[in-house]
Order: sequence, then structure tokens, then C-alpha cells
Amino acid sequence: MADPWLRRITVALDGSANGAAALAAGIDLALRYQAELVLLTVAPFVPAYVGPNDPFVAPPISQSSVAEYQKVVAAAVRQAEAAGVAHVTGVCEEGIVAEMILDHLEKQPSDLVVVGSRGLSATRRLLLGSVSTAVVHHAPCPVLVVRPAPTKPGA
Repeated sequence: MADPWLRRITVALDGSANGAAALAAGIDLALRYQAELVLLTVAPFVPAYVGPNDPFVAPPISQSSVAEYQKVVAAAVRQAEAAGVAHVTGVCEEGIVAEMILDHLEKQPSDLVVVGSRGLSATRRLLLGSVSTAVVHHAPCPVLVVRPAPTKPGA
């Protein structure tokens, strides 16, 4: 049998429905390829504009926020283990989300990164940026962007 190309898959999680869809895709791929699964969440810094002399600061992340993201990754690890993934690791970082995901991928290379698409409107994407777009453009490995399943009319 040929050597599988997927040995390590990183899934970026945020506790949203789109993150859950990314987790499901990551679990499916890990099972199919018998790959190691790394589940990564980032408790985000939210830069704040304070004025022209020092325009942006990142206020400290509250410990309750960090605890919530730690719960997200712990639940995801349990879900992956329950599905039968043999090698699962959970990681919770703090910082600017896209930067931390890319930093993690540089330090802990993966063969694939899976992210959810938040589906931001054009205006919100312009103002806030898109984590999935940043990862697609800058990741050192292939990126799978998982969109939520379309809803059926009348459902």
C-alpha cells in the first residue's frame, strides 16, 4: 500500500456551528487515513482602537474566555476519541486567531488544515477580516474550508 499523504490533520475550532462542521470533516479524514488529529482553538485578542498615538492595543484575554475555549477543545477531543480516532491532541492558544493558527502550523507542521467558513458578509469581512481567508493564503500546507450544509427550502 502506498504511503498515505495525510499523517497529521489540524482542525481549527471556535465553538461555532461552522467549527463543528470542520471538526466532523477532520474526524472523517483522520479515520479514513488513520491520521493523527490536532484540534486547535484560539482564545482571541480583540484589538481596540485607542487613538492616533498608539492606535491599536490588545486588551488582556479574560481567564473565563480562555476557560471557554479550553472547554471547546476538550469536548472536541472527546468527540474525536469517541468516533474512534486513535491519536488526538487538543491545543488552546491565546492571541490573534489567524496568526496563532499559522504560527502553530509553522511549529507543528500538518499535511492538511481544516477550518470552518463563517460566511461573513462582504462588509464584515472587509472590516474584520476572515480567518479562513488568511489561513488559505498563508498556510504552509493544503487547506480545506468547510461550509455549513445548505438548508433545504421549507426545512
